Amino acid sequence: MQWTLVVPLKPLAEAKSRLSDTADDALRPGLALAFAQDTVAAALACRAVRNVVVVTDDALAGRELGALGAGIVADEPGSGLNAALAHAAAVVRAVWPAGPVAALNADLPALRTAELTRVLERAAAFPRAFLPDAAGVGTTLLTAAATEELRPAFGPGSRARHRAWGAVELRLDAVDSVRQDVDTGDDLRAALALGVGPRTAAAAARLLIAEQ
Repeated sequence: MQWTLVVPLKPLAEAKSRLSDTADDALRPGLALAFAQDTVAAALACRAVRNVVVVTDDALAGRELGALGAGIVADEPGSGLNAALAHAAAVVRAVWPAGPVAALNADLPALRTAELTRVLERAAAFPRAFLPDAAGVGTTLLTAAATEELRPAFGPGSRARHRAWGAVELRLDAVDSVRQDVDTGDDLRAALALGVGPRTAAAAARLLIAEQ
């Protein structure tokens, strides 16, 4: 079974505001793009993934992620994260109606292809499933079989909502890279400890230089 992953990315100028304790306004857009690039590159290398579709209205992000091999879908609803994901999933289903779809966070810079493969293979056993984030309150991955709607409920407290809405919580060890999203400086340090992709490593190095 091969998945189409839908990756949401808000305009870079608005992204990662909670990193303000670690990166200033000039550096956060570059960090957000680097996170997304490393996430998409790792996802595209996963043997369980057919393709990756990024839903974004940011022109630079669209160009850079498209150059990696991702498809780009505009955020036509313009009414928030979950509406964007539902729209992108509908676009994907119009092209690949018989394939499973998953929503994956764009801020997983330590993502490992082998760990993502394990998660997706486990998710394939359920109509809908999700993986909680490292903090244990959010969600980094939501999956839906070909016969199911995605029904995204991302945002604060999404772990409880996805479970209440009938998705099976995936309980797997040693998939830290799929759970470690980055919203705060502490999250970034945790991701760096796991080992991030090359673009995030370069962006983090610029951050350290700027602090000196």
